[in-house]
Amino acid sequence: MTMSSHDVPLWRKIQRDNFTNLDKLAEFLELSERQASQLCHRKHFPLQLPRRLAEKIRKKTLDDPVLRQFVPLQEEQEIAQGFCLHPTQDVLFSKTPCLLKKYEKRALLITTSACAMHCRFCFRQNYPYDAADKLFDKEIQLIAEDSSLIEIILSGGDPLSLSDRQLANLIARLQAISHLKLLRFHTRFPIGIPERITEEFLAIVAKTSLQVIFVSHINHPLELDQEVQEALHKIHRLGIPLLNHTVLLKGVNDSLQTLVELNLALVQAGIIPYYLNQLDKVQGSAHFEVEKEKGLLLCKQLKESLPGYAVPRYIQEIPGESHKTILM
Repeated sequence: MTMSSHDVPLWRKIQRDNFTNLDKLAEFLELSERQASQLCHRKHFPLQLPRRLAEKIRKKTLDDPVLRQFVPLQEEQEIAQGFCLHPTQDVLFSKTPCLLKKYEKRALLITTSACAMHCRFCFRQNYPYDAADKLFDKEIQLIAEDSSLIEIILSGGDPLSLSDRQLANLIARLQAISHLKLLRFHTRFPIGIPERITEEFLAIVAKTSLQVIFVSHINHPLELDQEVQEALHKIHRLGIPLLNHTVLLKGVNDSLQTLVELNLALVQAGIIPYYLNQLDKVQGSAHFEVEKEKGLLLCKQLKESLPGYAVPRYIQEIPGESHKTILM
């Protein structure tokens, strides 16, 4: 059955206004010819940028923390030693193309390849997603058969790219599995399209018997504006813990001032800083890498500058390890 234009949710309509054309974005940002020539036209993993994020970018410059996260630059063409297509080696832990089990008691469900935006440092930009329309029958069966599992992590892509109807169906099937207790969302959707936190979505997560954990991915204080805070606060009011996962990125947030401002803004919004992630070395992202020595120094300075609950754990994902590695 075809959905009429009246049935399309507001957030879908807003998503259709994303910038996907680099020339139009260059014009919008008032870039010079020289600056525009430094943009990278890629067929694989192209530009995908919500307009409200584009509106936060300073005009007439490429040196902007929002632009650097989402706009492909010629730096992505550089081949750097130690950087590869699959830095976290997800396929080694695949039970199916949509179900990963890396750690004890939890599994990750790759719900979709779609995102609200394309982060240029995304470690899963080369993942062999299953493009078929999924009902997750095989994945649900495997989860039900593994009684050691207590938590399912919804990832992607971005799980909030699914419709409320799809999410409601998926969550209903998961909560019917008696050994599952926890359901975790990892998402960047609210920073680009906060309208995605609909009343329907709130009703779905409010009524599930699973304890929901909601993890936002926010890397710079500019991303956490009033509308984003209000959207996330609607989730918080349901008694759902809000955590945040930040990636340490050169030219974006690799300064003490920026990290202090970000983490203070998070805790003031009721969001607990969870992880500060050392860059996963996906090919094309070497220009984002911050040396671990600098990351360790920044974390030491954060501990001296902020309450303990406002300091995220500095971690790195090392494939094959039984947990995230805390960098000391």
